[in-house]
Amino acid sequence: MKALVYGGPGNKSWTDVPDPRIITPTDAIVRIDTTTICGTDLHILKGDVPAVQEGRVLGHEGVGTVTEVGSSVTGIRTGDRVLISCIKSCGHCSNCKKGLYSHCSGEEGQAGIGWIFGHLIDGTQAEYVRVPYADNSLYKLPHGVTDDQAVMLSDILPTAFEIGVQAGHIKPGDVVAIVGAGPIGLAAMATSGLYGAATIIAIDPDEGRLARAREFGATEVVNPENPGWISDVMSYTDGAGVDVAIEAVGIPDTFDMALRLVRPGGNVANIGVHGKSVELRLQDLWIRNINISMGLVNTNTTPMLLRLVAQHKITAEKFATHHFTLAQIIDAYDTFSRAAETHALKVVLSREFHH
Repeated sequence: MKALVYGGPGNKSWTDVPDPRIITPTDAIVRIDTTTICGTDLHILKGDVPAVQEGRVLGHEGVGTVTEVGSSVTGIRTGDRVLISCIKSCGHCSNCKKGLYSHCSGEEGQAGIGWIFGHLIDGTQAEYVRVPYADNSLYKLPHGVTDDQAVMLSDILPTAFEIGVQAGHIKPGDVVAIVGAGPIGLAAMATSGLYGAATIIAIDPDEGRLARAREFGATEVVNPENPGWISDVMSYTDGAGVDVAIEAVGIPDTFDMALRLVRPGGNVANIGVHGKSVELRLQDLWIRNINISMGLVNTNTTPMLLRLVAQHKITAEKFATHHFTLAQIIDAYDTFSRAAETHALKVVLSREFHH
């Protein structure tokens, strides 16, 4: 089969690799019908994730059709149309029993690390993929949910909702600032309303993305390149700051922005994947009674979000801005990596071109 293979920092190729096969009785083989590219994939290609070895098939998001199941798989059958979760879950270790699937202790990939696709085992940017712990790592798709909608539930929607909205403890009536209007920030905007946020402020230097932010639920937009941007944000509060600040970029400047905007007693929820350390000025922060949270998605909200997408309560398909076939994946990476020019949010790759 063909797959996108990592060849070390800056190197990738769409090339022939062996077909995946059942290794343990809990595995399934899934034909990839639709996949997408994540900002984390770009981090890997920069060399930011040293655990990814040369020769690894990239990708951790996907929708497909089950072609084979191991002898112990009971809930998934050949022919099922499924969503592939970005997180493995054995379902029976102590962390999985607590719903902490991001730290599944199953030996697949590495014990204690839930994100393994395109990281510690071969991923979804391929014609076929082996899915370990298939009963817990796959979700059957309801009728009426399209591939474009479903693939957004592999990672960005549960990540934004769990690590941003839920960890940020958004409450009805809250004022929420979301720093970064890329796909993950937009997903946080799209799900903040589920917990009743009254004001959702999108903060991004890209005017094009600020315009899109309103489509995803932002009630106000602020460009941080304007000299008075902090005053602009404060004007939507009582002057004390926002109730919840969500960091959705992953660089020191944006994390610092979130800290500056939050009110005493508020919450800073970091979703961004950081490649270097940030300064935490505890000598100034301790007295403000703020909470700072961060983490890797558990995907335990995926079934609920899937129901909301099926009922058109979340318009997940709006994230899909560009479409390619799997064979055009190198072009898709180019388009996604130049998002400021191409206005790409999520590039969708399909086995057959369907647009």
